[in-house]
Amino acid sequence: MTTTLDRPASAPVGRLVDQFEKGLDAPICLTWELTYACNLSCVHCLSSSGKRDPRELDTAQCKAIIDELQRMQVFYVNIGGGEPTVRPDFWELVDYATSHQVGVKFSTNGLKIDKAVAQRLAASDYVDVQISLDGATAEVNDAVRGPGSYDMAIRALENLHEAGFADAKISVVVTRHNVSQLDEFKDLADRYGATLRITRMRPSGRGADVWDDLHPLPSQQRELYDWLVKRGDKVLTGDSFFHLAAYSDGSPGSGLAGLNLCGAGRVVCLIDPIGDVYACPFAIHENFLAGNILSDGGFQTIWQQSELFLELREPQNAGACTKCAHFDACRGGCMAAKFFTGLPLDGPDPECVQGFGEALLAGERSTPTANKDHSRGVPLTLMTRPPSRDCDENPLAGFAAL
Repeated sequence: MTTTLDRPASAPVGRLVDQFEKGLDAPICLTWELTYACNLSCVHCLSSSGKRDPRELDTAQCKAIIDELQRMQVFYVNIGGGEPTVRPDFWELVDYATSHQVGVKFSTNGLKIDKAVAQRLAASDYVDVQISLDGATAEVNDAVRGPGSYDMAIRALENLHEAGFADAKISVVVTRHNVSQLDEFKDLADRYGATLRITRMRPSGRGADVWDDLHPLPSQQRELYDWLVKRGDKVLTGDSFFHLAAYSDGSPGSGLAGLNLCGAGRVVCLIDPIGDVYACPFAIHENFLAGNILSDGGFQTIWQQSELFLELREPQNAGACTKCAHFDACRGGCMAAKFFTGLPLDGPDPECVQGFGEALLAGERSTPTANKDHSRGVPLTLMTRPPSRDCDENPLAGFAAL
């Protein structure tokens, strides 16, 4: 069972958020990107995916990681990419994980979810499917995810629903162009017997290039908060919107459910396709690299002993935010959002709902350069500038070597 690290047995339990802040002996939310290969070129892609990395972990190495996760009693893993289903051994790895008591939730754009696959998934235990969709209409979605991507996602949802797959997820990154479509997204989920999951847009990966044009405006942040309070009971958000908690006036029903804490390195982390372990799926950058599974003693050693993770589990300096009346609600916001917009980590979130991030955004700042970019092809029209590298057009290049 997941427990807190180095906590005396006689210590009082206290608030859950305080326990999580000091770290757990295994992550609650582990994201594993199996490949950077992808058939799409979404403009806000956190991992700048497109082309497969030739150093990608092979099947045996992936199974060894699953064995370690089983020993650590990690009860499920979020598998993503890239588009994870393009890996030839994807289903083999899913079956291996579930047969070793590690449940699987995988995110897909729907590329491989045909009728036969949907039937297979409907008959599977411990597998959850999350279909990515960033517009309730093709016009809005395809501007971000590419032509034809809306129809592909809807076809996958139809196949899953027809096969009797219970409770698929529709995963939406909230932007200024789709925040007005939240009711339509909810209706879409209801139509297919699915659950709506909405997440915050982070300015990392290719998202850094379009964040200024796509992240919700302040008025839309309030619109999103009000919608979540009114209709969010059965909508999944993870810890995406804890920065919105500062809207709450403290009265019953005025707040948002969820953990108002940055879980990076405490309850959350990411394994990338070559075995690098990062503190957060939204912070794929050398500053948040804790180690490599192949060269640094395996995942458990990195999770429990890496210098970065131990540092993140210490009390963090939130600077001037600690003097704000809303600090206990939002905890200063998202570390990744601050880092990739060039704001200090001990300052306010760039989307601070009290407006404290706006002055910093308007001032002089230096944004970090992405140290990993697997982009390929011609960028979509929403890109304000091309990705830093324009790589191999074929996302499957090299898979024959697996």
